[in-house]
Amino acid sequence: MDKSKIDPQDMFGAIYNFTDQIKEAITIGEQINLQNDYSACTNIVVAGMGGSAIGGDVVKTITQNELTVPFYVNRNYSLPNWVNKKTLVICSSYSGNTEESLSAYEDALNKGAMICGISTGGKLSENIQSKGFDLIAIPGGLQPRAALAYSFVPMLYLLNKIGFISNVLIDDLANSISPLEMKRDTNSIGDASNPIFKMAKDIYGMIPIIYGITDTTGVVALRWKGQLCENSKMLAYHNEIPEMNHNEIVGWGNNADLLSELSVIWLRDENDNERVRARQEITKSLLNDIDIIQHEVNAEGANNLERLLYLINYGDWLSYWCAILHNTDPSPVEKINKLKKALEEIE
Repeated sequence: MDKSKIDPQDMFGAIYNFTDQIKEAITIGEQINLQNDYSACTNIVVAGMGGSAIGGDVVKTITQNELTVPFYVNRNYSLPNWVNKKTLVICSSYSGNTEESLSAYEDALNKGAMICGISTGGKLSENIQSKGFDLIAIPGGLQPRAALAYSFVPMLYLLNKIGFISNVLIDDLANSISPLEMKRDTNSIGDASNPIFKMAKDIYGMIPIIYGITDTTGVVALRWKGQLCENSKMLAYHNEIPEMNHNEIVGWGNNADLLSELSVIWLRDENDNERVRARQEITKSLLNDIDIIQHEVNAEGANNLERLLYLINYGDWLSYWCAILHNTDPSPVEKINKLKKALEEIE
């Protein structure tokens, strides 16, 4: 299996170099020099889509115990009606040309919100700079989903510089780099000595359903679903406990022939609520009764941020190895490009 022929745009390198991206993103964050005053901010909205929006989800998860203002990730053409002059809207678009993000920017402008941007360029950067708003410029040349560090790390520094979060999370970020680097040589091995590759062999011919837990691993489940869809070109779905226990659990009943094509991945973290963890164990046992293939991945790390990044990177590798096992180039997203082109033709 010659992965270099399957992966000519080197998604392997983008995943392997995740920690190098974190280091560069930290430098970008440290160099942020804000020109505008955000002291009147009473709520925060991140406006983005796909790989750019997930950075907002990561920040929301890791700052939830420090932030004292609402933090909302907006995936749409428009913003909520409550957005006003006391709202900080962070427009995040890797390309700078995502039409939903550009529309949300115009809506933020019309609502008189405070605005800043995170982007590599494009129309968004032009608009931000022309109005004198703060722009955090990040490096280009990657697939947006492979640029997660450039999406969430500068956002974390932005919140720190405004005064919304302390230096604790900044220190946790720096301390997470070495443990991730220690694991990447194992994670990048394409044989059974790598546990992630072994899991990929188990699930690549199935439809994975990833279950996370609200406020801890829920964002990881969302990330894994997206990476498996985009990198591996295979359908995947996700949900969160406890909500899943109030509806989806009953769906594991009829259509037994279809259920045999599904596999479940449980994401776990040591800080999961005890009652939610009990729900997870009971749900696993109920699914065992119908003989569903189940895997469990436990977060590793000394702090919440380190464990979150461990799971995110684990999922990135899992999606990569599933792509290789499918003999599929993980980088192109042809259907997304065709969709964008079709939308341009009806403007």
